[in-house]
Amino acid sequence: MSARILFRLSLAAAAAVLVGACASAPQPLQGTFLGVSPEQAVAGQQIGAAVRWGGRIVATTPGADNTCFQVVSTPLNSSGRPDSNRSDMAQGRFVACRQGFYDPAVFTAGREVTFVGRVRSTSESVRIGDYDYRLPLLDADVVYLWPVINEIRVRTDPWGPWGPWGSPWGPWGGPWGRWGYWGW
Repeated sequence: MSARILFRLSLAAAAAVLVGACASAPQPLQGTFLGVSPEQAVAGQQIGAAVRWGGRIVATTPGADNTCFQVVSTPLNSSGRPDSNRSDMAQGRFVACRQGFYDPAVFTAGREVTFVGRVRSTSESVRIGDYDYRLPLLDADVVYLWPVINEIRVRTDPWGPWGPWGSPWGPWGGPWGRWGYWGW
């Protein structure tokens, strides 16, 4: 095999490894989980099932020895992050509790979070407006707070960098600039 073919094969293998690494979940979120949504957990008998749930935080409530998070569940993408493209496909709410203190000033409402844990045997009932809502409880082993993504919208100028008068090399321009020898 020639060196050129070997180089191309090794380059292709390296690219495949890099692409695969980009698509995988962060190490704490990896594993095998039951495909049960919070809505299904309230209705069915999935007590003790290992799940990976995520969504947007509604409230963070620190207790004496643990912190509980109320979350609106959304589908997760391939990396385990709540999928912002499908955020309107809410899968119900759930409460995840983890030992220790998690600061409500950091874990604020609206932040994206993913939990790994087991469905607890009891469910919590909360009142949302006039509706009594049963939430499944999750004993969380992992709390993964995702970094905030700031979208930057780029507005392009329809006229380009030279305004409505065109390019400096247009009808009035030239190598000396639009307005003569001294440039623009």
